[in-house]
Order: sequence, then C-alpha cells, then structure tokens
Amino acid sequence: MINILLIGSGGREHAFAKAFAQSEHCQQLFIMPGNAGTQAHGINVTIDVNQFDLVGDFCLQNKISLVVVGPEDPLVKGLRDFFMADPKLAGIAFVGPDRAGAQMEGSKDWSKQFMQKYGIPTAAYKTFTQYNLEEGLAYLENHSLPIVLKADGLAAGKGVLICNTVAEAQAELVEMIAAQKFGSASDKVVVEEFLQGIELSVFVLCDGKNYVLLPSAKDYKRIGEGDTGLNTGGMGAISPVPFADEVFMQKVESQIVAKTLLGLQAEHIHYVGFIFVGLMDVNGEPKVIEYNSRMGDPETEVVLPRIQNDMVELMMAAGTGKLNEVNLQIDARTAVTVMLVSKGYPEAFERGKVMSGLDEVAGSTLYHAGTKFSDAGEIVTNGGRVMAITSLGSSIQEALNQSRENAEKIQFENKYYRKDIGFEFL
Repeated sequence: MINILLIGSGGREHAFAKAFAQSEHCQQLFIMPGNAGTQAHGINVTIDVNQFDLVGDFCLQNKISLVVVGPEDPLVKGLRDFFMADPKLAGIAFVGPDRAGAQMEGSKDWSKQFMQKYGIPTAAYKTFTQYNLEEGLAYLENHSLPIVLKADGLAAGKGVLICNTVAEAQAELVEMIAAQKFGSASDKVVVEEFLQGIELSVFVLCDGKNYVLLPSAKDYKRIGEGDTGLNTGGMGAISPVPFADEVFMQKVESQIVAKTLLGLQAEHIHYVGFIFVGLMDVNGEPKVIEYNSRMGDPETEVVLPRIQNDMVELMMAAGTGKLNEVNLQIDARTAVTVMLVSKGYPEAFERGKVMSGLDEVAGSTLYHAGTKFSDAGEIVTNGGRVMAITSLGSSIQEALNQSRENAEKIQFENKYYRKDIGFEFL
C-alpha cells in the first residue's frame, strides 16, 4: 500500500484518480489541485504545482511513493529534474518526462527537427523568427494551400492556425512573431504543409527503455457538429478508432513509435511517462502531426476505462523501469466520451453555474473537468469544459446513445454538448 500524488485538475486527472482509488495498492491519494470530482477519490491539495519546493516538501511530509503528472506545463518547466536533483526526492517513482523529454511538446521546432533527424514520417516544414521574418513572408508566397502555422512553445492548445490564403498566412505570421499573438510561445513559428486525411491519437507509456502501446483514440476538437466552428480543448472522443486496424497499427509501431524511442535514447533522453502521438492517416500511411509529453484530454477518458490492468501497478512499473513485466489487458468494447461545456466556450463563458442531476446518471462514468464546490457546498461549473460523460458499448452508436442519454440528465445554465461524436463512423 502506497501514498500517491497526482498532479492536475481536469477530466484526465479525474479519470486517473478514479483508477488509482480502485487499486488495492493505493493507501492514500492526493490530487494537486484536483476538482469537485477528484475529491471523491482522495484529498485535493491547494498548492501551486509550479512551486517545486512546496511540491517536494509535501511529498516528503506525506511519504509519497509515486508521483504522476497530468498536464504538460510542470514537465516543460522541469518538475522531474527538480525531483531527480534532490537526493531525498530522487527515490520517488515519478511518471512524467524531464525537461529535455518534455521538449517534444514544449518546442514544435525541436520536435520537427527530431522527426527529420530520425526518419519519422511527418509534414514538410520550415521555422521562422523575427530575424528571418521577411524570408518567411516570401516563403509563404509559393506555399501550397492551406498553410499550417504553429507557435513553437506552449499556447494552451490554441497555437495552431490553418490559413486558407497566402495573405491570411502572411498576416498571421506577422501577428504571431512581431505582435506576439501567443506571447513568447510564438517567438518562433513553424510553417507546415497541410496533411489531408483523418486524425487519430496513439499513446505510448515508457519507462526509459521499455514501452507499452495503449489503445488508440480520436478526439473531436471543433465546437460545432460536423466538425465546424472554433477549435476547443476537445468536445469528446472515441476509442478504439475503427480504421486503426492491426496493419495500420503495425506501421505506427515500426515507423513511428520504435523510431521515436530509439531517437530519444540516441539523444540521451531517459524518457519516463506518456508520449501522445498525434497522427494523420494519409491514404493508409501514418504521419506525425505533433507529439505531446502527456496523456490527452478528453482521450484519457476513453482510453483509461478500457485498460483492465491495475493502474497503480502500471504506473509503478513505468516509474521503476519494469514495463517489460507488464501484460496489458484491454477491454474490447468501444468507449465514447461526450463533453459538457459552458455556453460561449472556447471564448468568453461564465463560471459558477449550479449543477444538478449528477446522481441520476446510470450506465456511464462521469469525469469532472471544470467543476468545484461552492461555499454552500454545491457543485458548480468552473471551466469552459465542465464534465466528460463516458460510456462503454458494443459499438460507437450504442456507447454514444448511452452518453447522450445521461448528458440530458445533467443540468446547469447554458449547458452545451455535441451530439455527433464519432459521426464519420456511424
């Protein structure tokens, strides 16, 4: 029995918290900072996760044996490096890469150079800064349409623009670099060819030398049905992805996952944690759109419910270099997550709306994403994405119907959700 610290506050962390709490190995679970849902599975801790010394002190005071980091920000800022540099903390099993490994997400330019160096299939690209902005504007003149612009650094999921004209791309490039549209994240901008195909995500859990491939998933980013409107953090997800059959996944493993791990080892990066590989299926050939150094959200809410292994055992195996001893057991059923959001999201939205009907939900799992307890003890909305509703079924349609049925039972003012998650496979 061990004490565990889980870092993060979204639906992804609620999914991990629920899985950890079900394990016979979990003595006490702490979630930093957590949300109204995680509180049912452990103790929420209001410490700023970017104050590394306070996080370290907390771990020592509470005899933590396992740390699992959900979001990318503390990883990119070097939380693992801080732990490994302190002899008192270095013995704690830590799932999450160091600063060098987290560059895979923290710098688009670094990850594109990495893919090019190790022969990993991806879109053609060029990187520009304020020093060669004029060259960038000229480069766009002859670029095929549409044109993809990506802020190099972390931009809270909003740093990718798809431009349909050269003039639009040129204006956005100036806006990103000269006017700092995404702050210092767009000091460098990657200009990329647009890949035509269907997106999906593949998740890899690494222990520094061994890895396991987790179930595939596909999330739905656009706010509107039929994939229309503004990009969001994710309006829902499905797992598995119907076209990601054995032949396709063998290509993913041999052409992308194996080469990525070999590349990391060649760069002397001891990568412990999750690699989220954002892929495009281009006529049956997988190409990498991006890497993330963590699990996705809402993809976690469809991937974790399908993993039948004890989640604490799995994380300890990753944190102690023993993934080669793990035999992953996957539920064959399909999982569908529907995300309830606040009206106005992904732009301005209101918080503090009282939620009801949660206790009427049956046959689905609720994962709190943006919720908290009010002073009166009521669960209220506290984010644009409020709650994920996950159901398992024999088909996408069956699981979707179940999630939609329960989405209707939960009430809060100005609730919105997409009813067509998985639409292109129905």
